[in-house]
Amino acid sequence: MPHINLTNEYPGIRSLFIYRPETAAPMNALVQAMLHNPHPSLSAGERELIATYVSRLNTCKYCCNIHGAIAKHQLGNNGDIVQQVLSDPETAPISSKMKALLKIAAKVQSGGKNVLPADIELARSEGATDIELHDAVLIAAAFCMYNRYVDGLATWQPDDAELYDKMGEQRAREGYLTPPFKVATGDSQ
Repeated sequence: MPHINLTNEYPGIRSLFIYRPETAAPMNALVQAMLHNPHPSLSAGERELIATYVSRLNTCKYCCNIHGAIAKHQLGNNGDIVQQVLSDPETAPISSKMKALLKIAAKVQSGGKNVLPADIELARSEGATDIELHDAVLIAAAFCMYNRYVDGLATWQPDDAELYDKMGEQRAREGYLTPPFKVATGDSQ
Protein backbone atom coordinates (compact mmCIF):
# COMPACT_ATOMS: atom_id res chain seq x y z
CA MET A 1 0.00 0.00 0.00
CA PRO A 2 1.54 3.34 -1.02
CA HIS A 3 2.45 5.74 1.78
CA ILE A 4 0.53 8.56 0.05
CA ASN A 5 -2.70 8.63 -1.93
CA LEU A 6 -1.66 7.38 -5.40
CA THR A 7 -3.73 5.96 -8.22
CA ASN A 8 -3.29 2.27 -8.91
CA GLU A 9 -3.90 2.83 -12.63
CA TYR A 10 -0.18 3.54 -13.06
CA PRO A 11 2.51 1.44 -11.40
CA GLY A 12 5.78 2.55 -9.85
CA ILE A 13 7.21 5.92 -10.71
CA ARG A 14 4.41 6.63 -13.18
CA SER A 15 1.94 6.97 -10.30
CA LEU A 16 4.30 9.47 -8.67
CA PHE A 17 4.55 11.42 -11.92
CA ILE A 18 0.75 11.60 -12.15
CA TYR A 19 0.61 12.72 -8.51
CA ARG A 20 3.23 15.47 -8.93
CA PRO A 21 3.54 16.58 -12.58
CA GLU A 22 5.68 19.59 -11.61
CA THR A 23 8.52 17.28 -10.62
CA ALA A 24 7.69 14.66 -13.25
CA ALA A 25 8.59 16.93 -16.17
CA PRO A 26 12.26 17.46 -15.26
CA MET A 27 12.67 13.86 -14.10
CA ASN A 28 11.26 12.56 -17.40
CA ALA A 29 13.45 14.98 -19.36
CA LEU A 30 16.53 13.68 -17.51
CA VAL A 31 15.73 10.00 -18.11
CA GLN A 32 14.91 10.78 -21.77
CA ALA A 33 18.34 12.40 -22.20
CA MET A 34 20.17 9.66 -20.30
CA LEU A 35 18.52 6.58 -21.75
CA HIS A 36 16.58 7.27 -24.93
CA ASN A 37 18.03 10.18 -26.90
CA PRO A 38 20.79 9.46 -29.41
CA HIS A 39 24.21 8.90 -27.85
CA PRO A 40 27.62 9.16 -29.49
CA SER A 41 28.56 5.57 -28.66
CA LEU A 42 26.37 3.73 -26.13
CA SER A 43 23.19 2.23 -27.51
CA ALA A 44 19.88 2.86 -25.78
CA GLY A 45 19.88 -0.84 -24.84
CA GLU A 46 23.30 -0.56 -23.18
CA ARG A 47 22.22 2.49 -21.21
CA GLU A 48 19.03 0.69 -20.16
CA LEU A 49 21.18 -2.25 -19.00
CA ILE A 50 23.06 0.09 -16.66
CA ALA A 51 19.76 1.40 -15.25
CA THR A 52 18.44 -2.17 -14.89
CA TYR A 53 21.59 -3.43 -13.18
CA VAL A 54 21.71 -0.56 -10.67
CA SER A 55 17.99 -1.03 -9.96
CA ARG A 56 18.63 -4.72 -9.23
CA LEU A 57 21.48 -3.80 -6.88
CA ASN A 58 19.08 -1.41 -5.12
CA THR A 59 16.41 -4.17 -5.00
CA CYS A 60 13.89 -1.89 -6.72
CA LYS A 61 11.52 -4.41 -8.29
CA TYR A 62 9.60 -1.91 -10.43
CA CYS A 63 12.63 -0.14 -11.94
CA CYS A 64 14.54 -3.37 -12.49
CA ASN A 65 11.57 -4.99 -14.25
CA ILE A 66 10.53 -2.02 -16.37
CA HIS A 67 14.03 -1.01 -17.44
CA GLY A 68 14.91 -4.67 -18.02
CA ALA A 69 11.89 -4.90 -20.34
CA ILE A 70 12.91 -1.69 -22.12
CA ALA A 71 16.47 -3.00 -22.48
CA LYS A 72 15.11 -6.25 -23.90
CA HIS A 73 13.24 -4.36 -26.62
CA GLN A 74 16.16 -2.01 -27.27
CA LEU A 75 18.47 -5.02 -27.67
CA GLY A 76 16.50 -6.70 -30.44
CA ASN A 77 13.93 -8.37 -28.19
CA ASN A 78 16.71 -10.26 -26.38
CA GLY A 79 15.58 -10.86 -22.81
CA ASP A 80 18.28 -13.48 -22.25
CA ILE A 81 21.07 -10.91 -22.30
CA VAL A 82 19.24 -8.84 -19.68
CA GLN A 83 18.87 -11.86 -17.41
CA GLN A 84 22.51 -12.85 -17.92
CA VAL A 85 23.67 -9.33 -16.98
CA LEU A 86 21.50 -9.44 -13.86
CA SER A 87 22.82 -12.88 -12.92
CA ASP A 88 26.50 -12.13 -13.51
CA PRO A 89 27.75 -9.29 -15.72
CA GLU A 90 31.20 -10.89 -15.87
CA THR A 91 29.91 -13.94 -17.74
CA ALA A 92 27.19 -12.15 -19.74
CA PRO A 93 27.67 -11.89 -23.52
CA ILE A 94 28.42 -8.16 -23.46
CA SER A 95 31.54 -6.25 -24.39
CA SER A 96 34.47 -5.91 -22.00
CA LYS A 97 33.81 -2.17 -22.07
CA MET A 98 30.22 -2.71 -20.85
CA LYS A 99 31.48 -5.05 -18.13
CA ALA A 100 33.88 -2.32 -16.94
CA LEU A 101 31.12 0.32 -17.06
CA LEU A 102 28.80 -1.93 -15.05
CA LYS A 103 31.55 -2.37 -12.43
CA ILE A 104 31.75 1.41 -12.15
CA ALA A 105 27.96 1.66 -11.95
CA ALA A 106 27.96 -0.88 -9.10
CA LYS A 107 30.56 1.15 -7.25
CA VAL A 108 28.50 4.33 -7.68
CA GLN A 109 25.46 2.45 -6.36
CA SER A 110 27.32 1.60 -3.16
CA GLY A 111 28.81 5.11 -2.84
CA GLY A 112 30.30 7.51 -5.36
CA LYS A 113 33.66 7.67 -3.62
CA ASN A 114 34.03 3.93 -4.16
CA VAL A 115 34.93 4.57 -7.80
CA LEU A 116 38.72 4.42 -7.87
CA PRO A 117 41.24 5.53 -10.49
CA ALA A 118 41.92 1.86 -11.23
CA ASP A 119 38.24 1.36 -12.15
CA ILE A 120 38.41 4.27 -14.58
CA GLU A 121 41.68 3.04 -16.06
CA LEU A 122 40.25 -0.45 -16.55
CA ALA A 123 37.26 1.00 -18.40
CA ARG A 124 39.53 3.21 -20.51
CA SER A 125 41.71 0.21 -21.36
CA GLU A 126 38.54 -1.51 -22.64
CA GLY A 127 37.78 1.49 -24.86
CA ALA A 128 35.50 3.61 -22.67
CA THR A 129 35.49 7.30 -23.52
CA ASP A 130 35.03 10.22 -21.17
CA ILE A 131 31.39 10.62 -22.21
CA GLU A 132 30.73 6.92 -21.61
CA LEU A 133 32.32 7.13 -18.17
CA HIS A 134 30.33 10.28 -17.41
CA ASP A 135 27.06 8.78 -18.57
CA ALA A 136 27.54 5.45 -16.77
CA VAL A 137 28.13 7.32 -13.51
CA LEU A 138 25.20 9.67 -14.14
CA ILE A 139 22.81 6.82 -14.95
CA ALA A 140 23.91 4.90 -11.84
CA ALA A 141 23.57 7.94 -9.59
CA ALA A 142 20.21 8.96 -11.06
CA PHE A 143 18.82 5.45 -10.70
CA CYS A 144 19.75 5.39 -7.06
CA MET A 145 17.49 8.45 -6.75
CA TYR A 146 14.69 7.03 -8.94
CA ASN A 147 14.80 3.68 -7.09
CA ARG A 148 14.60 5.35 -3.68
CA TYR A 149 11.75 7.57 -4.88
CA VAL A 150 9.73 4.54 -6.07
CA ASP A 151 10.42 2.42 -2.99
CA GLY A 152 10.44 5.26 -0.43
CA LEU A 153 6.77 5.96 -1.15
CA ALA A 154 5.89 2.26 -1.47
CA THR A 155 4.43 2.56 -4.96
CA TRP A 156 2.36 -0.24 -6.42
CA GLN A 157 4.68 -2.66 -8.25
CA PRO A 158 2.89 -5.39 -10.19
CA ASP A 159 4.17 -8.95 -10.47
CA ASP A 160 2.94 -9.42 -14.07
CA ALA A 161 5.92 -9.98 -16.43
CA GLU A 162 3.67 -9.52 -19.48
CA LEU A 163 2.59 -6.10 -18.21
CA TYR A 164 6.21 -5.01 -17.78
CA ASP A 165 6.94 -6.28 -21.28
CA LYS A 166 4.09 -4.21 -22.78
CA MET A 167 5.14 -1.10 -20.88
CA GLY A 168 8.77 -1.74 -21.82
CA GLU A 169 7.90 -2.08 -25.48
CA GLN A 170 6.08 1.28 -25.38
CA ARG A 171 8.97 3.09 -23.64
CA ALA A 172 11.55 1.52 -25.97
CA ARG A 173 9.58 2.72 -28.96
CA GLU A 174 8.33 6.12 -27.74
CA GLY A 175 10.78 7.22 -25.06
CA TYR A 176 9.91 8.80 -21.76
CA LEU A 177 8.05 11.94 -22.80
CA THR A 178 4.84 10.27 -24.05
CA PRO A 179 1.84 9.60 -21.79
CA PRO A 180 2.27 6.57 -19.50
CA PHE A 181 0.83 3.15 -20.12
CA LYS A 182 -2.43 2.95 -18.17
CA VAL A 183 -3.12 -0.29 -16.34
CA ALA A 184 -6.66 -1.44 -15.69
CA THR A 185 -6.19 -2.88 -12.24
CA GLY A 186 -9.36 -2.20 -10.33
CA ASP A 187 -8.30 -2.47 -6.72
CA SER A 188 -5.32 -4.82 -7.07
CA GLN A 189 -2.87 -2.89 -4.91
